[in-house]
Amino acid sequence: MKNNELPKNYVPKNGSMAANEEEMENLGKQMENRRTGEELKEEYNKIPDPVQYSDMNKKA
Repeated sequence: MKNNELPKNYVPKNGSMAANEEEMENLGKQMENRRTGEELKEEYNKIPDPVQYSDMNKKA
């Protein structure tokens, strides 16, 4: 095995997005009920996450 390769039975300590179909359905329901940035501003007076990427950040 090379230095940068992981064994075939390696399981990451942080888990994964969804372990099974039931968990995947629950995550989907949570995503459907997420508040938009506008809802956060208007209803909760909170600032949504900053934009990670914009056209201004493009490099030619």
